[in-house]
Amino acid sequence: MKPLLLITGASRGIGAATATLAARQGWAVALNYARDDAAARALVEHLRGGGGEAEAYRADVSDDAQVRAMFAAIDAHFGAGRLRGLVNNAGVVDVAARVDAMPVERVQRMFAINVFGSFWCAREALLRMSRVHGGTGGAIVNVSSAATRIGSPGQYVDYASAKGAIDTFTLGLAREVATEGVRVNAVRPGIIDTEIHASGGQPDRAARAAPQLPMQRAGSADEVAQSIVWLLSDAASYVTGALLDVSGGR
Repeated sequence: MKPLLLITGASRGIGAATATLAARQGWAVALNYARDDAAARALVEHLRGGGGEAEAYRADVSDDAQVRAMFAAIDAHFGAGRLRGLVNNAGVVDVAARVDAMPVERVQRMFAINVFGSFWCAREALLRMSRVHGGTGGAIVNVSSAATRIGSPGQYVDYASAKGAIDTFTLGLAREVATEGVRVNAVRPGIIDTEIHASGGQPDRAARAAPQLPMQRAGSADEVAQSIVWLLSDAASYVTGALLDVSGGR
């Protein structure tokens, strides 16, 4: 039986690329998404068409009740005790703004999705994977950002701060469960050519930033996915608490 992987924010970008690569490498995949039913259905059909095992689950990861219901539905569909991996990829940015111009609602939303959602999903995954709870182990990969090292002044200080919390969460949780068969790591992408820039009002951001990057190009979702799937694999069996930059030298 294939090990089961849950990827949040999986209908596009890094999440979809990770789902595609993981399915090719023998994972059954549960795909979480927030809104785009059509994209999620299309990805499920694509994975199944390639011989993969996949199902999609619509849930807002910032809502604890929805997260609990999603995990229960995954257990019911794939079988309890089958989860071996979690990728906390769901995240949002917003339009470029200074801190003194950010409304309360924006900052609350940023942390609710990018930070609290990762906490809720990790908690549910640990209840299924940790040996303390009768599980057989697994791996968690949190998707952070190179913005944690830069701070993103004048653009996304709230986003960088939220991802900074994810770095600390990764380090602390990795040590907390190191003897329980669960590894916890993070990848920190730099400028990656995905749709997230459009949601922040800058659809051409990756192209504009490319000349300023050490490698003179933006990264791709597939390149980030390679690192995520490696961290999930047995090839990374002695890697926990790592923050892996996938940023082209940025």
